Amino acid sequence: MSGQEIGRREFLSSAGGVACSVWTGQQAASLRRKPNVILILTDDQGYGDLSCHGSTTVRTPCLDRLHAQSIRLTNYHVSPTCAPSRAALMTGRYNNRVGVWHTIQGRSILRAGEVCMPHVFAANGYRTAIFGKWHLGDNYPSRPQDRGFTDVLVHGGGGVGQTPDYWGNRYFDDTYFRNGKPERFQGFCTDIWFAEALRFIEANRRQPFFCYLSTNAPHAPYLAPDAERREYAHLGADQGGFFGMIANLDRNVGRLLENLRQWGLEDNTILIFSTDNGSALNVNRAGMRGIKGTEYDGGHRTPFFLRWPGGLLLPPGTDLQNLTAHIDVFPTLIDLCGLSNSQGIEFDGTSLSPLLKKQGAQWPERVLVTDSQRVEQPVKWKQSSVMTQRWRLINGRELYDVAIDPAQAQDVATGHPEVVSQLREHYEKWWDDVSGHFGEYSEIMLGHRNENPGTLTAHDWHEAEKLPWNQRLIEAGAPANGFWAVRFSEPGLFEFALRRWPKESGLAICEATAAGKALPVARARLRIGEREWHKSIDAVDAAATFRVELPRQPARLQTWFMDREGRELCGAYYVDVRRL
Repeated sequence: MSGQEIGRREFLSSAGGVACSVWTGQQAASLRRKPNVILILTDDQGYGDLSCHGSTTVRTPCLDRLHAQSIRLTNYHVSPTCAPSRAALMTGRYNNRVGVWHTIQGRSILRAGEVCMPHVFAANGYRTAIFGKWHLGDNYPSRPQDRGFTDVLVHGGGGVGQTPDYWGNRYFDDTYFRNGKPERFQGFCTDIWFAEALRFIEANRRQPFFCYLSTNAPHAPYLAPDAERREYAHLGADQGGFFGMIANLDRNVGRLLENLRQWGLEDNTILIFSTDNGSALNVNRAGMRGIKGTEYDGGHRTPFFLRWPGGLLLPPGTDLQNLTAHIDVFPTLIDLCGLSNSQGIEFDGTSLSPLLKKQGAQWPERVLVTDSQRVEQPVKWKQSSVMTQRWRLINGRELYDVAIDPAQAQDVATGHPEVVSQLREHYEKWWDDVSGHFGEYSEIMLGHRNENPGTLTAHDWHEAEKLPWNQRLIEAGAPANGFWAVRFSEPGLFEFALRRWPKESGLAICEATAAGKALPVARARLRIGEREWHKSIDAVDAAATFRVELPRQPARLQTWFMDREGRELCGAYYVDVRRL
């Protein structure tokens, strides 16, 4: 009996199924069809935040079962924060190359022209869907529906309750965006993402589908349903909420596994589970140094499980210790699914298909780079890790031999100057390669037929200090300002409605909420390129509206709210833009 068949029987046993030596005609036909793909990506859940990885803090029985049924990449690395990690995953290219090196300030917007994973799946006849978190742009041409997804249900920005999200969302009974239109839901956010994903899978189970199930949990704020919150309440508010969200995630993964079994989709579905960066909490680090946002392995080494019972891969339970990364996932799926890369994408990653299919497959030594920039303009060597199978060069100075020191406790740079020199040389070449477009902006297109009207939010301001990236900062009246990098789709008359509060709030510019403060706004100012317009504001006005004839051009767009004495209070946190 082949290793693959043994693995298949082990999978059926662990899944509670019944192994049989003769497949039905329906099963055989299913496996001749291109495989379905479900990609689960959780937010801020680290390598150690799973009981199968040794955590005694949280119990994850369903994810543990998936772990047992999967091939596991145990030396898999991502970017240390949300949007950069997602940009690299979706494109198979370094996030620095594609314009995403921050989570705000317009630097979480994916550069126009980049081909994403759903583009290729859709071009190969797949139905494509995303549920949950996108975080690569909230305006055309960077929304998920602009990047190859046919079915979209997402929150705004990088998390529920952030500035681009629907006003007042708080994880429960929220309004999310279905293909760009707001829709109200009942229940907890993670439950909704999984329920809607299951509806999509059931509706499309007779054709190939790609489902990106990208949860905002367990990202802060740490809120969980009552049952899961009570389960971990003894850990305190933050840890209790964080681990309660993971427990809820785990139960939803169990729902997904059971439905795939009932629908007969297990064999021909590639199911991947991973996370976008290291843990947000300094609790379960799995012996590694650092957490989310750091350059050490605890910031970017994450779980990666891949289950495909009918795929003639290595047996379930196989651990692959080869150095791998998020940039490898896209080319790997192209190979496993037999897709055509007609777009000719130049990947930075490498297909892992040989590793997944053959025990002891030859795998060349490679060097990978990850970094945590989180600034307007990238800084050379900033929070960087140059990685090989054995070594980690940190910030161009510290060197760690992770083969014997996985905790990165002993800097051995002075004892291995030749290794430091080689890895520094690699980084220099990498930097020169990816930095060619650092000075460019990922422009938001205004007035395009695919998004007219559209709404700009302060989340994407460039060159802003203390940027109000979430709704609590909006309520506090953060005294901040910046500009948007925009492009007008065609010449014409445009209307700009400058707002302190989003339209759906129903609030006037000078009003306050119960949790926020009023601002004494009396005047508004709009600048587009070198041209400016001014307007007085009455206390009852919900917006300061300008109508401007504009050519088709790129521009910097900036706004100001001022008091009666002309003192600048802040920029307009929201601007609705319509080409008339």
